[in-house]
Amino acid sequence: MVRGVDPGIMKTRTHIPLATYRLQLNREFTFTQASAIVPYLSALGISHCYLSPCLKARPGSMHGYDIVDHSAFNPEIGTAEDFDRFVSVLHQHDMGLILDIVPNHMGVMGSDNMWWLDVLENGESSIYASFFDIDWQPLKEELHGKVLVPVLSDHYGAVLENGDLKLVFRAERGEFSVSYFEHRFPVDPREYPRILQCCTTVLTAKLGEQSSDLLEFQSLITAFGHLPARQETSSDRIAERHRDKEIHKRRLAELCGRSPEMVACIQQNVDRINGNPADPASFEGLHQLIKAQTFRLANWRVASDDIHSRRFFDTNDLAGIRVENEKVFEATHRLILNLMKEDKVDGFRIDHPDGLYDPAEYFERLQASIALAASDSENAGTNPHYVAIEKILTGPERLPANWPVCGTTGYDFANLVNGVFVDPSAAGRLERIYRNFLGDGIDVGDLLYRCRKLIVRVALASEVNVLANQIAKIALAKRHTCDFTLNSLRDALTEVVASFAVYRTYVTPSGVTGTDVQRIRSAVATAKWRSPAADTSIFDFVGEVLLTRIAEEEEPDSAYRRAVTTFAMKFQQFSSPVMAKGLEDTAFYRYNRLVSLNDVGGDLHRFGTTTPEFHIANQERLRDWPHTMLATSTHDSKRSEDVRARINVLSELPGIWRLRLREWKRFNRRHKLLVNDTPAPSRNDEYLLYQTLVGAWPAESVNHPQGGKDFTERIEAYMLKAIREAKESTSWINHNIEYEAAVSSFVRALLEPGAQNRFLSDFVPFQHRVARIALWNGLAQTLLKLTCPGVPDIYQGNDLWDFSLVDPDNRRPVDYSLRQDMFKSLREWGNAPSGEPLRDLLESPADGRLKLYLTWKTLCLRQEQPDLFQQGEYLPLPVEGARANHVVAFARKSGSRLAMVVVPRQIAGLLNDSDLPPIAPDAWQDTRVAIPFSNSAEKCRNVLTGEVLEIQENNGHATIAVGRLLAAFPVALCLLGNNPAATA
Repeated sequence: MVRGVDPGIMKTRTHIPLATYRLQLNREFTFTQASAIVPYLSALGISHCYLSPCLKARPGSMHGYDIVDHSAFNPEIGTAEDFDRFVSVLHQHDMGLILDIVPNHMGVMGSDNMWWLDVLENGESSIYASFFDIDWQPLKEELHGKVLVPVLSDHYGAVLENGDLKLVFRAERGEFSVSYFEHRFPVDPREYPRILQCCTTVLTAKLGEQSSDLLEFQSLITAFGHLPARQETSSDRIAERHRDKEIHKRRLAELCGRSPEMVACIQQNVDRINGNPADPASFEGLHQLIKAQTFRLANWRVASDDIHSRRFFDTNDLAGIRVENEKVFEATHRLILNLMKEDKVDGFRIDHPDGLYDPAEYFERLQASIALAASDSENAGTNPHYVAIEKILTGPERLPANWPVCGTTGYDFANLVNGVFVDPSAAGRLERIYRNFLGDGIDVGDLLYRCRKLIVRVALASEVNVLANQIAKIALAKRHTCDFTLNSLRDALTEVVASFAVYRTYVTPSGVTGTDVQRIRSAVATAKWRSPAADTSIFDFVGEVLLTRIAEEEEPDSAYRRAVTTFAMKFQQFSSPVMAKGLEDTAFYRYNRLVSLNDVGGDLHRFGTTTPEFHIANQERLRDWPHTMLATSTHDSKRSEDVRARINVLSELPGIWRLRLREWKRFNRRHKLLVNDTPAPSRNDEYLLYQTLVGAWPAESVNHPQGGKDFTERIEAYMLKAIREAKESTSWINHNIEYEAAVSSFVRALLEPGAQNRFLSDFVPFQHRVARIALWNGLAQTLLKLTCPGVPDIYQGNDLWDFSLVDPDNRRPVDYSLRQDMFKSLREWGNAPSGEPLRDLLESPADGRLKLYLTWKTLCLRQEQPDLFQQGEYLPLPVEGARANHVVAFARKSGSRLAMVVVPRQIAGLLNDSDLPPIAPDAWQDTRVAIPFSNSAEKCRNVLTGEVLEIQENNGHATIAVGRLLAAFPVALCLLGNNPAATA
């Protein structure tokens, strides 16, 4: 039982969450540990736990997205019984469960994924060959019918002759495989005679010609050699091979079980084949055996050019799966749908839907399957179960209205609400400060194009090769396009995908929407404009193929039309990782003007969110996607919500920021090292580091030796990841050891404690001021998330202040004992703390209790009045007076019930360099919130303070002074009505 936690407000569990809490499960935080914090989460007001993937993943996985078996739970997280106990605890507290599922890819390599291993053993004849997205006829003839496996640390020949590749015989299973450290590659059973035939002479001498075991052994050699070839793809021959190879293996295992001489002989031959590093020629037998297999072992660097199976982005050990195939869907969803059928799961979060061949078809199939599993098929398609998708929207992009989902996982809201606390008027000044620090400017549009093109060239060249091969066949099929060469088509595809402004389009066999027509034509036009070629008609051809217009006159079932549609849909699966890697994992680390804006779903062209923009977006969300998730931090965030809140403050203090940068640059010049005759770190990386320190600086002191050491190590690790992602001075593929060492040395020098450290002496007071302002902005952001239309999601640990950076930093263990102790003290104050306890919270805001208190009180109100927040109207409230631009105010209305939300924004100029919260009436002067639907006879009860405030008449309409609303607490959540206390 969680210490000090009483049962919270109990509500009937519903499929649509009121509020979710994301938990990252791994071997260090299991079902059992998750069960222990359920009472705390319930009392806090959480309706649903929201779990990271919990199916069987690669051993040691800290995230769960590398699933190797969809039919079992991850044993490192817990057993099925542990899961059931966790669900039971949830249900005891009237809570539900949302599962994160991964339909796009699986973990491969290693020795865990039985489907993948079967493909490596049997090639196109594998019963799982259609499960993976493999091009069996790639450009390289050498790879026809094979699977490139880029797993070797060095060139194949060097690894082979070093003795790292070993043939292994498992006598108890009667099977052979090639091993490479933790990786296993099954040998094609049809090639077993290569290994076994050499044993016959020795065994004849030992066992005798008439030995039944010898005759059985010789029969097996013949049987293995007569298996259907792995290139055969008829269902009958596949079934025959699958059946017979296992029979033959069992017979071999039985033989070995009764004949030690046979085992010894086979092992002796295996040892001979494995060669001797002192004799390179001795590896020829192993080399010839490996050449005869489905798998083509290669150095990991080969992947970027030659891999011909779809991956998750450029990750070699995550293979794309074809969930559009009904058999794959059923195999990968059987367990999770059964959990829903058993009422253990209430909804799903869909990982990376833009990687799917046809996302809309997948969502429809999923909803129909959910409805069937839940014995609710009559509601299929009209009342969808809770499904949130990890769709990243860019700029003005909107979620397709016909998708049967509840919305996104909240990146769009995270960027929207973060922008509220960025001063748009500072964009020009911060750009000039950044440009002057660097000594040069950055053209954002050109940067995005170059980053996307870089990704195609160095990380995803193999994927564009596959596409080029496919479109070249389409071009050859018609006389008007047959002159387009493979190389020119590859170049054109590269230019078009590098010019896309969105992650992908959604062309299907049914056609293409007007919006997607516009996006494709825009990308093609931009590519043509950039092209130096005299003949740009090839871009028109590519555009017509992507739109599928080139096949409009063909019969619907013609091979040409199928090829065109397939290509267009495959291209869409490709453009998404190009955008993700080019924008999120490259450009976001190169353009450092104000890095709090550089997060998943962010737009480098935008700088802040105006209050009208915020209100319009909330009204549209309520109209279109009322149950979409509202996130401020996620496991994929580049920085936590509270780190971003601090960095946002720099937009309010551009003059001071410029002066501090000038001093820090001067102080720290001596700590730089020369790498290739250039000072390291670069000015751009130095600029990123200063913002990172402002954002991530611990709330507690770092003067303690261990605290300072831990923080320094975190910043070193972050900067190493950041500079590799930027791919300018170093990268993941080509480490520049000297540059990386110089950056680490620079970090350590800046954070070295001592009176002689002029940087820290200057930095800490500035950071303290920024951090204090950010606390109030952080409270405002929290209240907005918890009250705007949608389902608020809290990422683990963010119930208190959290100053985490990008993963793995944001997956560190969370101290739930601390949170429980704090929550216990808050609950002891009762329902409406006032006076001394509330002042105590405000006097020590850095400890996080303020955020926890605000979260608790607001979620309790959501529990009490779910309709108000799930279906209630969203009404922007006019703000009048001298400080009107520093206030966001709105109401939620359902019937006669009204809740009003008032938060400050961009308050640095209001605080006059004070550490005090923005609650002084003088700070707000004559600023008032107008309440058009209220009157002075009604009361306004502040849920957070317990105060009952008077509504006043002002120029003929009801208003309330902001200075009064925020007199006791930095944000306000009020109930309006004749007797608001009765409903609270």
